[in-house]
Amino acid sequence: MLTVSLHDPAPAPRIWQVGALCRAVADILDARLNPVAVRGEISGLSRASSGHLYFNLKDPQGQLRCAMFRRAAGLLDGLPADGDLVEVQGRLAVYEPRGDLQLIVESLTRAGQGAWYERFLRLKARLESEGLFDAARKRHLPFMPRGIGLVTSPGAAALHDVATALRRRVPHLPVVFAPASVQGPQAVPELVRALESLYRLALEGSIDVILLVRGGGSIEDLWSFNEEALARTIVRSPVPVVCGVGHETDVTIADFCADLRAPTPTAAAELVAQPRTELLQRLQAQHDRLHDGLTRRLDDAAQRLDVAAARVGRPSARLAQQHRRVAQIDDRLRHALELRLERARGRLQSLEASHRAAVVKRTERAHDRLHRAELRLQLLDPRLVLQRGYALLTDDDGGVISRAAQTRPGQALHATLAEGEVDLTVARPRLL
Repeated sequence: MLTVSLHDPAPAPRIWQVGALCRAVADILDARLNPVAVRGEISGLSRASSGHLYFNLKDPQGQLRCAMFRRAAGLLDGLPADGDLVEVQGRLAVYEPRGDLQLIVESLTRAGQGAWYERFLRLKARLESEGLFDAARKRHLPFMPRGIGLVTSPGAAALHDVATALRRRVPHLPVVFAPASVQGPQAVPELVRALESLYRLALEGSIDVILLVRGGGSIEDLWSFNEEALARTIVRSPVPVVCGVGHETDVTIADFCADLRAPTPTAAAELVAQPRTELLQRLQAQHDRLHDGLTRRLDDAAQRLDVAAARVGRPSARLAQQHRRVAQIDDRLRHALELRLERARGRLQSLEASHRAAVVKRTERAHDRLHRAELRLQLLDPRLVLQRGYALLTDDDGGVISRAAQTRPGQALHATLAEGEVDLTVARPRLL
């Protein structure tokens, strides 16, 4: 018989090596659960250069990491997409380098499109029937905008990408940044407010085009750009809107509503920014064509002179006269060429100066509006009223007394003056 003392310590648990424990868990999963079939919605799908697919299967209660190797992925009839509702078969395993539970998918069939994508299709069909996507209402982008509006998250990589592209291509153009969240429950109202603030500037003539951008993500991450409120705000824009949301394969309702869809945020910036170097190259090309034309005319004139000289023989005086005329023509043509080149350079410098002057003028107007707003705010200060001899009466509960009928004899009141406070007692109310 084995006798156990109540005071004996409990047996110590076995100490595992991490890798050995991961393998043990994998063996238990394989013995008790595999093979498994799982139904869920695809999220975060990516395809590695090796040909393997990686994604999550999710439902309202949880999610599961999945890997589908190239051999199995090659048997698919077209790749799935984020939001697809699928049924998969495979084996549960533990990815030992990270200790992650994952499902090795061996087959995949579509069970219908997921809830997110179904919502997308329903809204798309309804807005399309209302004409919000009609090509006839979409406008061409301005060739040389006076200013560019930009809506995105202040912490997003898209902001850096767009700013870098605009700084490289059009450093002389002003860019008005309206920050807004691009993901989460607060994103849609913030995006709507940001766009409407730029619409007011557009009506004043400060900006001629608006960029609405964010980086890539899953269908859930991009869902703010599939909301009806944002779609209807985009179509109300007084100037063209370029939408650059996600990667090239991502499509949102905002893309259909915008005047132009760009595959990436950087591409959106490049679409509205005609490079300054290209304009200078065009001017140089015009200069070259003009120079070549004048040179040909000089050569033709010299040839005609040679023919004329051959006809009249070789009188020295006549020949000298013709040489002088040729020299005069050459001087006039060269002077005309230099004058036209100087005028072209002047026009370019004037264009750059006008852009700088416009920026300064808009800055001055903004400062003036801020000063006027400060004056209006000061006029609303209640202390100005108190300094004219008025007082603010309140009862013991802090309620404001504005009529004699609100008081009674013997009631205690509190008066706030421009400087200091006074406690009062009602002697006798007098009603007017």
